[in-house]
Amino acid sequence: MARTGWQLHGDGRAASPGAVVAPEERLAWPRTVGIGLQHVVAMFGSTVLVPAITGFPVATTLFFSAIGTALFLLITRNRLPSYLGSSFAFIAPVLGSAAGSATGGILVTGLLLAVVGLAVHVAGSRWIDVVMPPVVTGTIVALIGLNLAPAAWGTTEDSGFRADPVTAVVTLLAIALTSVLFRGLLGRLAILVGVVVGYLVAAVRGLVSWEAVGAADWVGLPTFTAPRVDVSSLALFLPVVFVLVAENVGHVKSVAAMTGRDLDPLAGRALLADGLATTLAGLGGGSGTTTYAENIGVMAATKVYSTAAYWVAAAAALVLSFSPKFGALVGSIPPGVLGGAATLLYGMIGVLGARIWVQNKVDFSDPVNLTTAAVALVVGIANYTLTTSGGLSFEGIALGTVAAIGLYHLMRAVARARGTAAPAA
Repeated sequence: MARTGWQLHGDGRAASPGAVVAPEERLAWPRTVGIGLQHVVAMFGSTVLVPAITGFPVATTLFFSAIGTALFLLITRNRLPSYLGSSFAFIAPVLGSAAGSATGGILVTGLLLAVVGLAVHVAGSRWIDVVMPPVVTGTIVALIGLNLAPAAWGTTEDSGFRADPVTAVVTLLAIALTSVLFRGLLGRLAILVGVVVGYLVAAVRGLVSWEAVGAADWVGLPTFTAPRVDVSSLALFLPVVFVLVAENVGHVKSVAAMTGRDLDPLAGRALLADGLATTLAGLGGGSGTTTYAENIGVMAATKVYSTAAYWVAAAAALVLSFSPKFGALVGSIPPGVLGGAATLLYGMIGVLGARIWVQNKVDFSDPVNLTTAAVALVVGIANYTLTTSGGLSFEGIALGTVAAIGLYHLMRAVARARGTAAPAA
């Protein structure tokens, strides 16, 4: 059974010296609400940026983000604090899928992730490391980010960075400088600050239209869209499952390290919860979700890991989702602002892959690791494409993922059989 209440921590004012506010604890409700709203601000920039780039309704995305977070807390029995926001891993397949079929891809991705979660819950998470060792996981994450590079520049003259280089550069510089000028929460909100600065600069230059904002109602239901599954587009989404697995497992381990608890038994529940949340988003026309590193930063700064704060955050996001005017405001962000932010975001995804290699000390003197990463990255970055006789098309991310997993296990098996294998990375 999930916990239905929280024990008051100390006097309810702050974390006790040398202690943390545990998931099953809370501060006084006014302080808990305040921290919950900090979580909303922390997730906000990234969560709304994904639908702004992909064209999904912002209000719908926020709605399923809120519902997904609540579902996550219930399934993990209020023992694993996390906010589920929009996943950047979905941007590439959404932009590359056939018109109207992205929701079907998100739906199938969610279902597959839920199945993985059930398997992990029953069998443990050890097999994930066997199928996807760090060299493979890092490569998949990196190639997804680097595959998006052309989209950051802009696929047409009126999209991306090249639509308005001046605003794009201002946005990019504002994000970069905010991250080093400020400490604490403001420094971790660099993306949100940069987008706001870029938006204001674009508005001063007369590049922002507020007609849709003025016409939108203050209160209204989000727009829901039934999914449409296009088999030819599904291959674009399948690699995202591997990324979501890596993100969720990484989140569990990060929170465990900060709270001093063994949370590995909750890994299966976390994957199942994110899978179900993404499935619901696909059913209704929202962006796929993932556990958010931005909110880990808030917990690290406040020492408050109370799941009560996340229930507050979910409730606040749900309220925002019922404001069409708010969605229209986000929709008015000019392409130059999005292009500037995307330049950094897509690069960050690529570098996160390299970070996985570094943290796990992947040995690239081993030809298995070197070949796995080298081939898969070029396939992903160059966007190799394979079209079958039946009309199915497989592009860079899907082919790169297959190359990473297939090459690694093929070469490792041959090396072991020949006695030339180095220790597995």
